[in-house]
Amino acid sequence: MTQTIQQIRDDFAFLDEWEDRYRYVIELGEALPPFPDEARIDRYKVPGCVSQVWLTTEVGEGTDPIIEFHGDSDAHIVRGLVAIVLALFSGQKASSIGEIDAEAVLRELGLDEHLSPQRANGLRSMVKRIKQDALAALRQTA
Repeated sequence: MTQTIQQIRDDFAFLDEWEDRYRYVIELGEALPPFPDEARIDRYKVPGCVSQVWLTTEVGEGTDPIIEFHGDSDAHIVRGLVAIVLALFSGQKASSIGEIDAEAVLRELGLDEHLSPQRANGLRSMVKRIKQDALAALRQTA
């Protein structure tokens, strides 16, 4: 069972030490549902990430569809970051995805201070891809 973004926020609030938060991020990644091997292809790879990251998008019905995202990475910490990004965006309406300030949430969790520039760029690449997919879904239903 994956965590909601609010559960993640609440859990982070209890963890004072960065090492504890780091372990928790890895645990979040370990709790992600299995990612299908057939989706580990270039089409689903997120460019701009140092580690390999794959992201699939499942668009629901209607003019403002709910979008489900699934993802994985070959690096433990990045897999945890994928879990946080999925908790933030997956299950949201396409129109609201563009309004979510992912960087503010990452600052709130204290992740911005502890990620290397490469990891931060990779995270931004994931968010950019999610927002592009949401915009594309809105255009297809318009």
